[in-house]
Amino acid sequence: MAKRQRRSYSDEYKRQAVDLVLSSGRSAKSVSKELGLDGSVLSRWVAERGTVRADGGAVAPTSQDQADVIARLQRENERLRMERDILKNGPAPWRACAA
Repeated sequence: MAKRQRRSYSDEYKRQAVDLVLSSGRSAKSVSKELGLDGSVLSRWVAERGTVRADGGAVAPTSQDQADVIARLQRENERLRMERDILKNGPAPWRACAA
């Protein structure tokens, strides 16, 4: 009998799956079915994030979680602006040939 190989998921995928559970208000089991995951996997991800109520449901992220997300997005936004500006203002070989 062939041994089943474990699938691995990126941290970003896990975060998005947990956020889907939290934002939709649906159970981890129903969201996991939609995503094609085993129900216990997504429930564990939600629990590891520390967002489980006593009754097993999910709670919204804390203000500290939101502040961390905002700070991360601001850093990413700044990095993307710099990359855009570099590409926008960088040397353009086709301009030199047109002269």
